[in-house]
Amino acid sequence: MSRSHAVPSEGPGRPARSSEADRHPHARALAPAAVPGPLPGTLMSDAYLTAVGRVAYLWGWPLVNLHNRLRAMSQLSAPALLGGVVPAGPPGTIGMLHDYVQAQQRTVACANQDVVYGFGMLDAESGPCVVQVPDLGDRFWVIQLVDQRTESFGRLGSPYGSKPGHYLLAPHDWDGEVPPGIEEVFRHDTRTGVVVPRMFMDDTAEDRAALLPDVRRISVYPLAEYDGSVREVDWTALPTVGPVASDQSTAGRGEQIQVDPDTFFDQLGAVMDEVPPLPGEESLYALFRSLLTAAEADPAAARALREAARTADAELVADLAHFRHVGLPAAHGWTTQRNGARFGTDYLTRTAVAKSNIFVNPVEETAYYYLDVAADGSRLRGGDSYTVTFEPGALPPVRGFWSLTLYDAHHFFHPNELGRYSLGTKNQDLHVDPDGSLTVTVAAARPADPHRAANWLPAPEGEFSLFLRAYWPDEAVLDGTWAPPAVLKD
Repeated sequence: MSRSHAVPSEGPGRPARSSEADRHPHARALAPAAVPGPLPGTLMSDAYLTAVGRVAYLWGWPLVNLHNRLRAMSQLSAPALLGGVVPAGPPGTIGMLHDYVQAQQRTVACANQDVVYGFGMLDAESGPCVVQVPDLGDRFWVIQLVDQRTESFGRLGSPYGSKPGHYLLAPHDWDGEVPPGIEEVFRHDTRTGVVVPRMFMDDTAEDRAALLPDVRRISVYPLAEYDGSVREVDWTALPTVGPVASDQSTAGRGEQIQVDPDTFFDQLGAVMDEVPPLPGEESLYALFRSLLTAAEADPAAARALREAARTADAELVADLAHFRHVGLPAAHGWTTQRNGARFGTDYLTRTAVAKSNIFVNPVEETAYYYLDVAADGSRLRGGDSYTVTFEPGALPPVRGFWSLTLYDAHHFFHPNELGRYSLGTKNQDLHVDPDGSLTVTVAAARPADPHRAANWLPAPEGEFSLFLRAYWPDEAVLDGTWAPPAVLKD
């Protein structure tokens, strides 16, 4: 039998419910009138709590994800390498790598080995911070800025002609004085956000050495420390925090869990306080807050919501980790998306991307193509051998670079004898056929033919996925004139 639970009435001992405009004063201009939710005393059945609770879980999953990442970063006292492999720092700072990210990391799914990464988080409660950008010349670079919704709030990188110098990242309602020497101010309206530097690097010792001085001049630090000077940081000397990651300790593991369905609804109220409603979302916030109010008053309602979160995680969100369930269909079984970091109210794609490959760039910075299946519809498996042929003149048309990366079933690198996880622009020794075509072989076993071995992407024995990136894509990518080639089973 389905039970009903009532939203408590306002009265003695119960404060009047505040509107979203009260909670987020800077959003008042976006909300001309308060939008009421269910009336106090409204009965809510278990079936209702389950149905609406599942929607709330899908909607809030990325927001809670970043909320918990911020909690973890707040434990750091200085920039460091988590497990010896992942750069990080306390809120308002970053950690930087000086080489490609290693295969043992399990902090962010679908990292690539085309760029040198940095990573840091923002906390509006700590105030603004400064981003220092060196002169990177003709090298492709972007510094990704996303808020707690995983939405972009600033454009900073070579596709935008950004100049070297200092940039300010400030909470939406910060009204302090911008000091001299700041090139531009980018504002975020959520409590937390993420800063992710990416700099392209050829897979050569020469380019590693050439990039290192520029890496030293990338930094993020609190505004209170800004004096207009150019800082240098020896990112090669970062300390390790936590147990050192190894192939043995990370083998077969997925991304570190950031969202626990058992505590999701315990955290959701605080998260909605951290993230103001987008225009038109006020009624959604009122709806979700009514669930929390019912759960606070009735343990049975709280149990119903907890079970709703568990089933939503297992039956809805878990499935979104598979690329074949993400975004828009493209040619030959590939899928793509075109609203990365600009999801708006597309909550399905927002959570699908956060689950499968969080922190994507806007499409004008990077076009992404995902593949779980071969051209014949069969699941990609390392026991088979596949070819990916780019016909003459049909490499991904980009102004930046392109790459084809292989991930295991959990969307992480598969350790292999070559330490090779992707092929593309960064590789100087790919074999090009006499007609100008480029064929990549994807298989668990090394090809006997030396030309195929030069273009070999090692695969695990089990299921895997392919991921094609086109950084700073040309119009042919953006308008769909160009599409990735078919992946053919030998």
